[in-house]
Amino acid sequence: MRFQIDFIGSKGMVFSKNLGRWVRFRFVAPPEYPNAERLFPVLLMNDGQDFTPMNLETTLSNAYATRGIEPFVYVGLECNEDRIHEYGTASVADFKGRGGKAKDYSKFVMEEFIPFLREEFKVSKKGEDWVYCGMSLGGLSAFDIVYNNPESFGRVGVFSGSFWWRKKAYEKKDLADRSRIILDVIKKKTYSPHLKFWFQCGTEDEFADRNNNGVIDSIDDTLDVIKELEAKGYSSPGAIKYVEIKGGKHNLPTWGLVFPEFIEWAFKKSGRS
Repeated sequence: MRFQIDFIGSKGMVFSKNLGRWVRFRFVAPPEYPNAERLFPVLLMNDGQDFTPMNLETTLSNAYATRGIEPFVYVGLECNEDRIHEYGTASVADFKGRGGKAKDYSKFVMEEFIPFLREEFKVSKKGEDWVYCGMSLGGLSAFDIVYNNPESFGRVGVFSGSFWWRKKAYEKKDLADRSRIILDVIKKKTYSPHLKFWFQCGTEDEFADRNNNGVIDSIDDTLDVIKELEAKGYSSPGAIKYVEIKGGKHNLPTWGLVFPEFIEWAFKKSGRS
């Protein structure tokens, strides 16, 4: 009997000493994974509980069947009710105290989870083969972890990132708006020439326009992050990819629709230089 396997998948959980809880995760690999002697690049994703609403089963199956895509494994980390505290910027919580456990979450990823994956699964030992992504606040978290640990990653993808995360409430006369925490995170860190960045926004991510410049805050914040990266030395285009979806919303269907394009950017064979 002839048959075809689209992917290999499993779910599990690991206990984190840093977070003091069990963390659930989903592992998905291409059909050749069980018999492969090679190690695979990794796509790590925050908010892994959104796997089904984002239709990632179909997206990954299609990617694994595409010859131009480098075979990779997907690992989705699920959050819990502490999401607003575990995601954020590791250096400091926001002005409302949100993200107070972001440093613990970063330590979990770097000191516990990545070593666990490298010990238990056929995943690459090379940092440049690892891609981390996330949506909204999970995107801010992924960016912060990658940017502060460049030796462990090659690329990061941020979908409608919560780059508004700030040290103090917004003031209308603050034209530079440097209270957005991620801008100083970028400024203070040493340039890492191998890093590459993907940013996606939707023109209907939101309708707020705090500085009344005719551009919604989600896009404004993302473009300011790109400007900060350019000032640090990253090229755009080149090291930086920005995708703006007309009519795109701050929701799982929008992110799921653009995810195949992100995977092509992250794992296209000719593009992994």
